[in-house]
Amino acid sequence: MLRIVVPLVLSLLLCGTVAAEPLHGIAMHGEPALPADYKHFPYVNPDVKKGGKITYGVVGTFDNLNPFILKSMRTTARGMWDPDYGNLVYESLMQRSRDEPFTLYGLLAETVEWDDDRSFIQFNLNPKAKWADGQPVTPEDVMFTFELMRDKGRVPFANRLNVVAKMEKVGEHSVRFTFNDKADRETPLIFGLFPVLPRHAIDPATFDRSSLTAPVGSGPYKVKTVKPGESITYERDPNYWGKDIPAKVGTDNYDQITVQYFLQETTLFEAFKKGDVDIYPDGNPGHWANAYNFPAVTSGVVVKDVFTPKLPSGMLGFVFNTRRPIFADPKVREGLSLVFDFEWANKNLYSGAYKRTQSFWQNSELSSFGVPANAAELALLGPIKDKIAPEILDGTYKLPVTDGSGRDRNVLKQAVEQLKQGGYTIQGGKMNDASGRQLAFEIMTQNADQEKLALAYQRSLQTIGIAVSIRTVDDSQYQSRTNSFDYDMIMKSYTSSLSPGNEQLGRWSSAAKTREGSDSFAGAADPDLDALIDHLLRARTAEDFTAAVRSYDRLLLSSHYVLPLYHMGQQWVARSKRIGHPDAVPLYGYQLPLWWDTSAQ
Repeated sequence: MLRIVVPLVLSLLLCGTVAAEPLHGIAMHGEPALPADYKHFPYVNPDVKKGGKITYGVVGTFDNLNPFILKSMRTTARGMWDPDYGNLVYESLMQRSRDEPFTLYGLLAETVEWDDDRSFIQFNLNPKAKWADGQPVTPEDVMFTFELMRDKGRVPFANRLNVVAKMEKVGEHSVRFTFNDKADRETPLIFGLFPVLPRHAIDPATFDRSSLTAPVGSGPYKVKTVKPGESITYERDPNYWGKDIPAKVGTDNYDQITVQYFLQETTLFEAFKKGDVDIYPDGNPGHWANAYNFPAVTSGVVVKDVFTPKLPSGMLGFVFNTRRPIFADPKVREGLSLVFDFEWANKNLYSGAYKRTQSFWQNSELSSFGVPANAAELALLGPIKDKIAPEILDGTYKLPVTDGSGRDRNVLKQAVEQLKQGGYTIQGGKMNDASGRQLAFEIMTQNADQEKLALAYQRSLQTIGIAVSIRTVDDSQYQSRTNSFDYDMIMKSYTSSLSPGNEQLGRWSSAAKTREGSDSFAGAADPDLDALIDHLLRARTAEDFTAAVRSYDRLLLSSHYVLPLYHMGQQWVARSKRIGHPDAVPLYGYQLPLWWDTSAQ
């Protein structure tokens, strides 16, 4: 009798059950920079002693401790799930390295498994992971969270299961997601950043209601005290399960963290001057240059730090709400953009501190600014290239430089010509449409700095007969109106990373236009933009990814959804001398969760 021996690997392949190799980290493109036996992130101080306290200050209010629901999504207490102060109470499956474009390392999930096509991802939970009440974190918790978010959560959490064909528990500690054809290559990494909530401590029936009841999390802190609208204080969990895992070494260094709320920025700064707040990030050049002449600075009690991240510029600008008929024509948007006198504003309001922004990814290889479209881009664009301005396509595009007078006649003439192509002409000193209706709109601002810039823009618009009103509203009204897209024009900052991905869907996809609470501030609904977002999400190589982002950048610029303003390559932070920070500055700039109280050292 002939006996055939089938090798184990071949046997597994024939059965369709070949297992992926468990990985300590995953990257969007390429491999993680750190090896499996890494001890900590390179930008932390691993020897810092934990202890002491810190107080942060924010402008606004809060009436809710649940950051995952639509109701009160803009008035949730900071720190629960927070990009600046850290995820103090809730945690994600994996932890992002801030020194790599998009790489994740183990957190609640000790290791992960996936295939080359990224058709699935399996999270293998750390057996040591515990909730604050001592219960273990389980695969059932993960699956419960995804289902709860689908039924009761806000965007983008509510949409995650739309790309899942099957969610299943695997073994004692693992959960696997098999994706459908709606997923892309970034999807597994987005799932790695998904929060996990305790099934045993949440009532799904009441999850979507605002609550000030302290929740059960798996993170390094518990809620200590809550003063609605005024402050929230967190205290370290002495039994935090993850304090020694590599991704958490050197982080979460305070015994107590307090977030104080203020009605105005000026009140917040006064509290910082008095020592009631320990950190003051400053984005105003005039303020940074002139406001720090108080005694605490002179004596050295307050220190001013300058950090230089290695990130793209992002895009700060006046955003046209194209849901409004007056902004539906890109020629009108282009004409209105030309009117803004950056040179005047930069000189008179900001002491010349800023550079004009010309691209959503300026200062990086992803930017189209100054770079002609190569063969790969042109092939990717296909007929879409006909919608892109020739000067943007060939890399010669640059916003006009004015004489700085606030009413440069040559530039205003260009603006009037563009507006004429959009159906507007000057009649009796007013910019009117064919029916004699004047071009008029409102700019909604949220603070004095925005209002100051809007006033400068208003003056220039008035010179060519455009009527603009400015309304500065309180934080609550601003958030409510932006959530429902109830505005003509606002100022917004679109942050840019070296790994743009699914967040672009929320900002610029057609599907996001009508989704309340999304970041579709301009209300774009262009199938060509949708196609280019799909290209960047599906790119498999770094070269294809760069070509996809540059093409996307060109179409966004040509569509004039945003009037580009300015950027600066530095981060400014004033701090109490008592607060220390690492010397190393990661790719993404300073990271507050890594700082510490020097009095505890």
